[in-house]
Amino acid sequence: MKPLLITDCDEVLLHMVRHFGSWLDEAHDIDFALDGSDFANSMRRRADSSMVEGKAMWALLDGFFPAEMARQTLVPHAREALAALAEVADIVVLTNLGDHCREHRVAQLATHGIAHRVECNQGPKGPPVARLVESMGSPVAVFVDDLAVHHESVAAHAPAVHRLHMIAEPALAAKVPAAPHAHARIDDWREAQDWIAQRFATGAGAGA
Repeated sequence: MKPLLITDCDEVLLHMVRHFGSWLDEAHDIDFALDGSDFANSMRRRADSSMVEGKAMWALLDGFFPAEMARQTLVPHAREALAALAEVADIVVLTNLGDHCREHRVAQLATHGIAHRVECNQGPKGPPVARLVESMGSPVAVFVDDLAVHHESVAAHAPAVHRLHMIAEPALAAKVPAAPHAHARIDDWREAQDWIAQRFATGAGAGA
């Protein structure tokens, strides 16, 4: 059995927030200022300075996915790192999007030269990570994500999985501390590739 890499997409493989902000500006006359990883209180209507909250906020996110996904750009060195790691490992992209977006995400990644299994998820990622590791029989697995909440979930449901916190958007990375339940924080794929390869080379789970 091969090692397994389970990676998020937005702000790990593809830039999202910078393009989402541009779309809000152009199409909705909304200023977007993300202070940390929480979308709450990040959107303000220019017409009356009111905050976009609740259902309206989620409706805007639904409007971006999948209609505006073509705006997203590749994170530097992500494609090359995945290509190298794929020589020794299985790779699954685990993305928190609705199931109706799966084929759009597959096609989107393919345009950037990334062609791996894509699984959509809603909610915490610990349970689907545990299922993937069990179903694939992987001797060692690494999980990469930009959100601390998902590292906490994976730590609870699949503690043997190595957890790497990555935020590939520099403007956002500077504002977000390292996830306390991750084993490492690396925001550049060249360094991350080496860290992941080292975990795979050991052949052992986290804490072994």
